[in-house]
This record gives sequence, structure tokens and C-alpha cells, in this order.
Amino acid sequence: MSGQRFVRTHRCGELGSRDVGRQVTLAGWVHARRDHGGLIFIDLRDRAGIVQVVVSPQVAAPEAFHVAEMVRSEYVIQVAGEVRRRPPGTENPRLATGEIEVYAQTINILNRAKTPPFEIEEDLEVDEAVRLRYRYLDLRRPDMQRVLEARHRAARAVREFLDREGFWEVETPFLTKSTPEGARDYLVPSRLHPGKFYALPQSPQLFKQILMVAGVERYFQLVRCFRDEDLRADRQPEFTQLDLEMSFVAEDDVMELVERMMVPLCRAATGLEVDTPFPRIPYGEALERYGTDRPDTRFGMELRDVTDIVRDCAFKVFAEAAAAGGLVKGINARGCAHFSRREIEELTARAAVYGAKGLAYLALAGDGIRSPIAKFFAPGELEAIVARLEAEPGDLLLFVADRPDVVAASLGALRVHLGTRLGLAPRDRFRFVWVVDFPLLTYDEEERRHVAVHHPFTAPREEDIPLLDSDPDRVRARAYDLVLNGVEIGGGSIRIHRPELQEKIFEILGIPPAEARDKFGFLLEALAYGAPPHGGIALGFDRLLMLLTGRETIRDVMAFPKTQSGADLLTGAPDAVSARQWRELHIRPAWREAVAGK
Repeated sequence: MSGQRFVRTHRCGELGSRDVGRQVTLAGWVHARRDHGGLIFIDLRDRAGIVQVVVSPQVAAPEAFHVAEMVRSEYVIQVAGEVRRRPPGTENPRLATGEIEVYAQTINILNRAKTPPFEIEEDLEVDEAVRLRYRYLDLRRPDMQRVLEARHRAARAVREFLDREGFWEVETPFLTKSTPEGARDYLVPSRLHPGKFYALPQSPQLFKQILMVAGVERYFQLVRCFRDEDLRADRQPEFTQLDLEMSFVAEDDVMELVERMMVPLCRAATGLEVDTPFPRIPYGEALERYGTDRPDTRFGMELRDVTDIVRDCAFKVFAEAAAAGGLVKGINARGCAHFSRREIEELTARAAVYGAKGLAYLALAGDGIRSPIAKFFAPGELEAIVARLEAEPGDLLLFVADRPDVVAASLGALRVHLGTRLGLAPRDRFRFVWVVDFPLLTYDEEERRHVAVHHPFTAPREEDIPLLDSDPDRVRARAYDLVLNGVEIGGGSIRIHRPELQEKIFEILGIPPAEARDKFGFLLEALAYGAPPHGGIALGFDRLLMLLTGRETIRDVMAFPKTQSGADLLTGAPDAVSARQWRELHIRPAWREAVAGK
């Protein structure tokens, strides 16, 4: 009725023994209904939890008992009644409300419900396509509700922390200009400017730098970003980024602030207590020890270089790789000497995905070394290899001999796979680490030009600037990545704040001056008006929450995600649009002409 307030005095999951004797009015969904003849039990659920409602003919009004006989799972109802202590022996320790129950006096059906395609239960094995199609039902499940709450609490903690640190939250545009580099843009045609397009932002990078030129000094934003790229478990076409930028700072200032921010963020999201400061590992050391610039430091099994030991051995694969300037490295899978030939073949196939031409092994059995390659090594060489990898009887040593990048990628992937398989990397263990001293540039053989390792606005180390002309591959970036449990959750850098240096980087990247002015002229002009030294970081908010909550994909920490093909199964997007919309946007779809010509 218009103007009438809806009555609800308590939430279901908040009731406890302190409320015994109290008259309450609840509202929620019927989680389960059990008819025991003279009594009807209804488990009533809302966002706060579940409480048992008892419908007794001696207490409930006659119409209430009749309504209780009608309700089914997921009906939305309102219940008024008295909180009573459960009889001794009937308590339910699995429920927060398990010491009490509510004896209903009246029950109103607020809305009926169809039978759901799956039960609203914890840890339910349901095909993900069905979950996404009925996302509104999936989000009713308590575990999904907890994830959404964790996300909310993390965002609130971030805002409160950054507000205390003097940051302003500033919104940046969604309709912006397409720029080269990075992933593909999502393009939006302009109706008012025929033949021209906006691009949805892959990040607010340029705008936050301009905010530093504007004197904002400390900016942040929990911002939606868009990238038209192939999807994986930790990627979505649209995602949330925690974006920071600060003026008058160096690398240590940004990293130290992020470390302090992570303490309340993790505590608010999941109760995790984070130790600071985070370790820092140079990029080259990370590749050498872990085979990746995203090291999982929860366990050892580090890569060990044995090139010097095997350079002159009789095993040609190792000797020839060493002679060609390659590397021979190994990892020690402790306690895995019992692996069968089939299991080792499976590991070999995994290494091949990353370019390895083979996988050699030495299994240290109790009665000696089991391996088809052991006969090619002198006893002293075998002893040196075993010592280098700190191996003991029962261990399995795995080796790759190839180019340095292939060795790192293949052994690094095997290390992660074995760490997970052997239980060396439990999900409830969290290890943050900074990776620093990245190269500024790398040479792309296909494009035959240098490309930025991070992005073209990252500043080079001051002492390396002279190398930009003579040896750009040796220039180090003022960049830093934050890694958690082997997953990169953020990347940042000190930015270029002088226009002449920014133009120099564009030149090295093969961006002609005319294109640089066309695409980035507004930035270059802004830098020329007195840009302060500045830097920042962008953290993948979805990815961080995925790790902290132990979920398998970022889809499970987003309210309305897309599938791996970028489809929205709930709404049916993307979808066709009308011919009128095509005409308004001054677009003639090529596929229609192709169909008409057949």
C-alpha cells in the first residue's frame, strides 16, 4: 500500500540466545521446509544467515499454519513470532542461530517462486554456464554472498586508508581516445562525429598523469577498465582496477604506501594479517631462481644452473646447448623419484608447451641413480650435479637445456605445477613480493622494433638514460610489480615527467613524431607546462580478491561477469542491433554486403 512502511525488526542470521522472549518480525527466502505432521519447520534465509522457524498449531494463527503448508523453496515470506530457546539436544552447532528458533504467529507470502534450476547451497557442483545464466540465484548462495561482502569491505578499507593519506578520488572518462600499444581497444562509434570512434579505456593512465600536472598530487580511483583480449581464468573484458598516482615521489614511497594499504585491505576482506615490508627481488634474479617475473615464493624448488658442470660432458644435448650460448638448468622435485615413466612423460609434455625440446631426469633411488642419461656422465659430474641441486635419495631431478628464455619458461612452469601437485603451495598461505629492476624495453623480433616492457610512459633509471642511444636493451625501468602467490596483482612505475624524454622514448619505440603528436599530443603539451615528478601503480582488484578468497577464477568475485568468450549469459550480450542504429552511427556493416553478394 502506498506510503506504508515494510516491517522487519531483525535479520535472520543476527538472532541469538540474547533475544529469547523477544517478539520479532523477519523477512527472507524459504531455504528449506520440513513438515513433521503436527509441526512445520521452515529454514528462513536472508543475507545475514539462516534461522529456524517453527509453525505450531498451538501458537500460530490458523491462517499462518495454512500458509506454511503452501510455501516452497525460495518463496519470499514475512514471519512474525517469538524467539525461544531450542529444547536441549536439538541445538544446531552448524548455524550461528543454532541455539534458538522462532515460533511463528503470522506468516505472509510476499512472492512465490518457481523451482530453481539448482539448490541454493554452499559449494554446489553446478555447470558454470547455468550459474551465469541464473546469476541472481547463484548470488543468493551464502559463499557468493560472502565474496561480495569481502569485496565491499576491501573497497571500503581502501577508501578509508587513502582518505587518511590525503588522496582524492577523481573519476576519469570512459569515452576517450584510442592509442597504440597494449591490448586491443573496445571502440564506440560516434553518432555526432561520423567516421570517428571513442575507445573505452584500458586504464586511466594518461588522465591520472594529467591530474598530477593539474596539481591534484594524490589521486585514486576504483575504476572499470576494458580490454578486448583473449580471456583466461584471471581476465575479463571489463574489470576493476585500484588506481593510484602520487606527485613528488620515488619508487620507495609508492611501494611503502601500497604495503601499508594492504594491511587494512586484507584484514577487512578476509581477516588475513599481512607482514610488511614485502621482500623485493630484482627481475633478473627472479628469472634465474624461479624462471618467471611472477615468482611464487611460498615454496622452494628453485632453478639451479648446472651449465658449468655439463659443458664438457658426453651427453650431447647438454654440451651442445652450453656451446651454443644456452643454459642447462634443473629443479629438484623432492621425494618424487618414484614417478613412473608415464608421469615423467606428462611433465615432458608440459615443458614442451613452453618450447622445451625435451626433459631430462635423474631419479635418485635407494640403490643408485635411475635415468637413461646417467651413463653419459662421469662420476664426478653426477656428484657435482646432485650437490648443486642439494638432492638426496628419493628425489627426482628434472633438466631443460635450451635458450635461456625457453629454460626459464619451461622449468618455471614445471615448478609451479609440481608445487601445486605436491601440496607445497597451500591456498591459505600468502606471500607478497615486489619484483623490481625491470628492463625498460625489449626487442620484438616479429615487429622488428623495441617495445615497452610495461608501457611507454615508464621512466628509465636516471643513470641509464645515456644508454638510450647506444644500448637501449640495457636500460632499466623505474618500475615495480606486486606479486602474490605467483600471480601479478599490480604494476607501477615512476613516470616520465619531461616532454623531451617522453618524445625520445616514442622515437625509440618506432612511433613517428606525427603519430606521437596525433595520439599523445595532449600529454606532451601537458608535460611542457610544468609536470612534477610522479609515479603510481594499478592493482587488479578482482584478481586480488580472487586470491584472498581462494576462488578459482575472477568470475567468482564479480557480481556479473562474462564467460571466457566474452558473452553475458544473463542478458544475452553482445547482441545484434537494428538497421536504424547502424544508420544513425553512419556504419555500413561489411558482413551484410558479403552476405548480399552471395
